[in-house]
Amino acid sequence: MSALEAAAPRRALSLATVGMTKVFGSFTALDDVSIEVPAGQFHVLLGENGAGKSTLVKCIMGFYQPDKGSLIVDGRPVTVRNPKEAQALGIGMVYQHFTLVPSLTGAENLVISRADAPAVIDWRREKASLARFMAGMPFQVPLDRPVSTLSAGEKQKLEIVKLLYLDQRFLILDEPTSVLTPGEADEMLGLLRGMASRGEITVLMISHKFREVMTYADAVTVLRRGARTGGGMVADLNPDLMAKMMIGDTKIRESAARVAHPGEPTVLELAGIFADDDKGLPAVNGVSLKVHAGEIVGIAGVSGNGQSALVEVLAGQRPMKDGRVFIHDKPFEPVRRDFDRFKVFGLPEEPLKNATVPRMSVAENMAFRAFDKPPMASFGWWFSPAPMRAKAVELIERYKVKTVSPDSPIETLSGGNVQRAVLARELSGDVDVLIVANPCFGLDFASVAEIRGQIMDQRNRGAAVLLVSEDLDEILELADRVAVMSEGRIAYVAAVGETDRTTIGRHMAGH
Repeated sequence: MSALEAAAPRRALSLATVGMTKVFGSFTALDDVSIEVPAGQFHVLLGENGAGKSTLVKCIMGFYQPDKGSLIVDGRPVTVRNPKEAQALGIGMVYQHFTLVPSLTGAENLVISRADAPAVIDWRREKASLARFMAGMPFQVPLDRPVSTLSAGEKQKLEIVKLLYLDQRFLILDEPTSVLTPGEADEMLGLLRGMASRGEITVLMISHKFREVMTYADAVTVLRRGARTGGGMVADLNPDLMAKMMIGDTKIRESAARVAHPGEPTVLELAGIFADDDKGLPAVNGVSLKVHAGEIVGIAGVSGNGQSALVEVLAGQRPMKDGRVFIHDKPFEPVRRDFDRFKVFGLPEEPLKNATVPRMSVAENMAFRAFDKPPMASFGWWFSPAPMRAKAVELIERYKVKTVSPDSPIETLSGGNVQRAVLARELSGDVDVLIVANPCFGLDFASVAEIRGQIMDQRNRGAAVLLVSEDLDEILELADRVAVMSEGRIAYVAAVGETDRTTIGRHMAGH
C-alpha cells in the first residue's frame, strides 16, 4: 500500500545549508550561505532579484550542484543530485509557473505524479484512495475537473496538495501568492501556517511581500548579492529592519506627497473597448473607464484577465475590435501622430522588449520620441547626432540612469536602469496622459521608490495616469481610484479611500 493512502499526520523535516557556494564562471551567485530551518517552522527567504534566492533553492532541490558547502536534512548530511533524490528525502517545491497538465483532471495529475503509478490504473481503487487522502487535507480542491477549468487559486492549491500527496514534508514555495487574489493568498498561507504549527510540514517560502512575512512567517533569512546579510525571528523584526538587510545603505527616495486636484475634467476616456487575444478569443470585453487630470486610476486583477491586452490596445500593439478612446473629448488613435498631439506617454510591461531596441544605444533609445524634431533634425529629415547625444547626457544625469556611456547598448543596463531610461524619454516633456503597466516588477527597492515617485510627480503636475499592476500594494499606495478587471471586464470601481483589500480581492476573484 502506498504511504499516500494513509491520512496519518506527516512529520515535519528540518533542513540546513552550511557554507553553500555556487559559482557560474566569474560570477558568484551564492557566497558561503548558511541557513537553518527547524522542523515545523514557516521560514521566509527574502532578497531582491539577483540576491541568490533561486540559486539557493535550486541547490537544495538538486537542479544545481554547489561548488562548496553541504546540505543537512533532519540532522544528516545528504547529497542531492537531482529533484528526484530531493523528492525521495521528502523535499518538494511549488514553482512560480504551474507544472500541472492542463488537459488532465486533478485526480489524474496526482496519480501520474507518483513514481509507483501503474501502467494500467484501477481508477475505482485510486479514487477511493484519493477520497481518503483528501479527507485529511486542509485544501479542498475539485479533483474531477480538468486543470484548465480551475481558477489560479485552485491550481496553486492543487500544486501544494500534489506535494503532500507525494509525502513531501519540507515544502519550498517560490512566490506562491503572485497569481492569487488577496483572499486566496491569505487562505492558503493561513492553512500552511497551521500545518507547520502542528508539526506536519516545514515551509521555506520565497517572497518579497512584507505583509505576508509579518502575518505568517516564524523566521526570515535575508540574502543580498549572493550572501546572507541577516535574519531572525519575525517577532524581533519589522519591515524597516528587513528592508535595510535587503538593500544595505542604498538611499531610498521618499514617497511624494499627494497634491489634491478636486473637480478636474476627464482627460482619458475608454469607451466600450473590445479586443481579442492571440488565439482570436475575447480578451477585452467592453471596457469603459474615465481618468481625470491629476488622478491615478489603478487597474487591479489576477494575471490573464485582459489587463495586458488592454495596455497593448492603448499602445497600438493589438488591434481594437470595437470601441473608442478619447482624450480631452477628442478621438485618439494609437499612432505616433496622436501620441505627440495629445501628449500621451507610457511605460509598458517588460520595457526592454516592448519599449526599446535592445542593441541600439541608450542615447538612440532616448531619442525615439524626438529624433525627427529640432534640434535633432532639420527640415524634418536631416538628423544630427550631436544634439541627440547631448540630450541623452542631460537625461541620464537627471534621471540617475547608471550606464557606462550614452553609447552603450541599452540591453547592457540593469532592469531598473532600463526602466529609468525609458521613463526619462517618456517624462522629459509635458505629459497629459501616462499609461504604465507593472512598472516595478522585478526591480530593487531604490528603483521601485524612484519610479513610483516619478509616477506620482506626473500625477501631481496634473497628468491623467492609468496604472495597470498585478501588485495590489502598489495600486493601494499610488492610486486615487481602483478598477478591477475580471474576465476582460471592469468588474468594480471605487475610490481607494472607500474600499479595502478584502472587497477588491473578492471582485478580483469574480465574486
